[in-house]
Amino acid sequence: MSTEQKSAYAAAGVDIDAADRSIDLIKEWVGKTTRSEVIGGLGGFAGLFDASALKRYDHPVLATSTDGVGTKVAIAQAMDVHHTIGFDLVGMVVDDLVACGAEPLFMTDYIACGKVVPERIEAIVKGIAEACVAAGCALVGGEIAEHPGLLEPDAYDVAGASTGVVERSKILGPDRVRPGDAVIAMASSGLHSNGYSLARKVLLTDAGWALDRDVPELGRTLGEELLTPTKVYALDCLALLDAVEVHTFAHVTGGGLAANLARVIPDQVQVTVDRSSWTPQPVFDLIREIGDISVPDLEATLNLGVGMIAVVPADAADASLAVLADRGVQAWVCGETVAADPAVAGERVSLTGNHRRR
Repeated sequence: MSTEQKSAYAAAGVDIDAADRSIDLIKEWVGKTTRSEVIGGLGGFAGLFDASALKRYDHPVLATSTDGVGTKVAIAQAMDVHHTIGFDLVGMVVDDLVACGAEPLFMTDYIACGKVVPERIEAIVKGIAEACVAAGCALVGGEIAEHPGLLEPDAYDVAGASTGVVERSKILGPDRVRPGDAVIAMASSGLHSNGYSLARKVLLTDAGWALDRDVPELGRTLGEELLTPTKVYALDCLALLDAVEVHTFAHVTGGGLAANLARVIPDQVQVTVDRSSWTPQPVFDLIREIGDISVPDLEATLNLGVGMIAVVPADAADASLAVLADRGVQAWVCGETVAADPAVAGERVSLTGNHRRR
């Protein structure tokens, strides 16, 4: 593009030079995510991944997922902290893939902003890259789009997509679940990336709390709590698959534990989850108490302390907990599956008892 063309585009609010500087800044972080199957680097029109690696599978099945971060980006923008939001993006995408037993292979991202600020773009991509490393997948490309007039200069949104692979005979899902299975909960790191419209309304709009407010119950400021990165479970779930028989995973995102677990439970099976088997983090109590929200309404929106579920044979429960503990994942048996009684109508997933309190 000529200097004259760049000047004309800049006059319209698009800074090509800033975009170029952003690319230079993010190359280091993208490079940290590379896998041996990645061909080439940044700068092409498409990311390239050597599919001959799939020859080790008897019948490889590709899995794909896409998602964004949602209104949690409003917290990052308000605090001018942008290096953690990448974990929220990657976690939302790759942990949907691993739910069917797929290994995430590569990811692409999309950043739309009102104005390209190279250092801010670098911080966002740094987080995405670090989360890709935590998930074992490569960041093979993406797009930085400047939309003056559509977005405010300091506003941005992020989205991403990932592709994974699973052996067809090893695809996890409802068909593998049996009565008598153990239901294992893996602790969340907090709110993750769901329910932020509710959290922001209750804590920021209705209660009028500032993000820099010190909250004794949280042991830090409200903003620090709300920006806690999403836990990425992909490699932990893959390690569990290598060690024990797993019937299915459920990624607990929007809709909460019951709704997401019901997605991977067959009609002939019901699940009972015991709330008293864990204590949700204090942030959930804050939202419940300040917003005067019932527990059922809250757990239909938020993860309430459980970010991933594994359903395993009962005799594999102890080994599963040991594998996860070795990887530093807090996990526990939270329930069991039972044969559904066709004569009794009811939810496929029932939550009973009350959460433990601190």
